[in-house]
Amino acid sequence: MTISKKSLPRRTVLRGLGVTLSLPLLDAMSPALTALAKTAAKPVHRFQAIYVPNGMAMQYWTPEKVGRDFELTPILAPFEPFRDQLLVISGLRASWAYVHAGASASFLTGTPRGGQNETDVLASTSMDQILARELGKTTQLGSLEVSMDKFANAGQCTAGLSCAYTQTISWRTPTQPLPMENNPRAVFERLFGDSGSADPAVRRARRHQKQSILDSVTDKLTDLKVAVGPRDRAKLDEYTEAVRDVERRIRIAEQQRDVEPSFTEQPSAPPRVFEEHLGLMLDLQFLALQADLTRVVTFMMGREQSTRSYPQIGVPDAHHPLSHHEDDPERIAVMSKINAYHAKLTADYLARLRAAEDGDGSLFDNMTILYGAGISNSTRHLGSDLPLVVLGGGAGKLQGGRHLRYSADTSNADLLMTLMDKLDMPLDRLGNSTTKLPIDTLPEV
Repeated sequence: MTISKKSLPRRTVLRGLGVTLSLPLLDAMSPALTALAKTAAKPVHRFQAIYVPNGMAMQYWTPEKVGRDFELTPILAPFEPFRDQLLVISGLRASWAYVHAGASASFLTGTPRGGQNETDVLASTSMDQILARELGKTTQLGSLEVSMDKFANAGQCTAGLSCAYTQTISWRTPTQPLPMENNPRAVFERLFGDSGSADPAVRRARRHQKQSILDSVTDKLTDLKVAVGPRDRAKLDEYTEAVRDVERRIRIAEQQRDVEPSFTEQPSAPPRVFEEHLGLMLDLQFLALQADLTRVVTFMMGREQSTRSYPQIGVPDAHHPLSHHEDDPERIAVMSKINAYHAKLTADYLARLRAAEDGDGSLFDNMTILYGAGISNSTRHLGSDLPLVVLGGGAGKLQGGRHLRYSADTSNADLLMTLMDKLDMPLDRLGNSTTKLPIDTLPEV
């Protein structure tokens, strides 16, 4: 264990002009000066949901064998490096199996119901928001909701129902869907802007002068580096360089923005290249978790009915029409390339979480991550046998390396309630849940 020159509180922040820079976990923030006390400290448990749209090519997703002796399928193959902290969950049904609306709306809510028309918006409070109410008491943000697509909170998007259902997985209350932010600048300012300032003029002026947020805390950073040990200095250098790099990439992306003459100040737009935009959004989520700005993150790789194409992997077809493959094996094989690509991009993010120190483990060790879709076969809008995996060490509470299959009448809400148990926030009910799943043992089907 490295003993720092100075003891720092865990919530140390550096404030500058319009800036609040929270810091990652440093050795100087350890609760005591002995290795024994450090290992006895309870790890911080974080939750993240990563949603992929338009169902899954199930033939390329589901492993044949259950238990530990299963082979990773083509879509799941990118998760091979994380096999010992991977739970593949099969057999669960969507609580509200109603086309695309029910897919995303019930993913974290377990709601068995929805609205009846475009203006009737109804679901259930999502598990991330239940967590945020408690975990957010000790963090700057209760939760962070981000997406690759712009949120539309009005109009019809599927089966005559509100677009709110297809464009978010996070519900603060049964009647309040939360918007998912797709603009990296907006997320960056939310994380590092001074929340105590009511006037955004200072931050706008800094951007126009091409100044980094780090410029206003340079002196404080220099003083801090003198006060801590060499290991902490290296961590600070790595962290601040990552912040500066994200800020630089956001500025480059904003140079690609479209002109909107109806606005007095041209609005920022996300990068046009999918991978650049995704990289920024994942980096921002990583920084938020690393600095403990929030312990609850929800991310939509795409909204339901997304028509994004992927020519970079040889799939020029729009995703949603392709997902309605009419059970054509060739079209299913093409769709599986998108599914595997999403998994690969997610695996790159997981590798970064695993490389980031967090107490005696890594961020990945201390996270519970739910990854998957709210539809299986999109041609039929099937809400049965949902494609779901749970990743991460769960702060020591998850046993990975297994494929678990449950009976067809088991609701995804039961899994959500089980994960809430693992996150030390047990509930009597969530959505239409009826029981908790014994995910530490193999189920009898």
